[in-house]
Amino acid sequence: MNEMARQLDVIDIGRLMELLPHRYPFLLIDRIIDIDGDKSGTGIKNVTINEPYFAGHFPGRPIMPGVLLVEGMAQTAGAMCLHARNVGSPKLVYFMTIESAKFRKPVVPGDTLHYRLRQIRYRTNVWKFSGEAWVGDSKVAEAVISALISD
Repeated sequence: MNEMARQLDVIDIGRLMELLPHRYPFLLIDRIIDIDGDKSGTGIKNVTINEPYFAGHFPGRPIMPGVLLVEGMAQTAGAMCLHARNVGSPKLVYFMTIESAKFRKPVVPGDTLHYRLRQIRYRTNVWKFSGEAWVGDSKVAEAVISALISD
């Protein structure tokens, strides 16, 4: 099959919950699209006013905390890695490093986040990814993250 005809994978919320141990209120992705194994993919998060952190961050001017943007990138990368290995039960994904994190614009209720991840390196059970968070045509955050996946 040529490269243009290849179908890229999609992970829906049911499969995400099979792969990751995270649950409400800490499952920060709704689905993953355009997955190419553990090489690249895009996680989607629809941000609503019902998110529990908006009650205190900030009253009257709700803004999604930047650290949760990085967590959404990490969850996207972790689910991609586990899905590529056809894992059937949740594994633990441990952050090892967060580098070069930048937060460019606020994310507010009504936004749809696109977490774009690209693998930089993989060794044994440690992955390193470059991640970007986008809302529409605006990059809102970026970071380089690495994590260890364990039973």
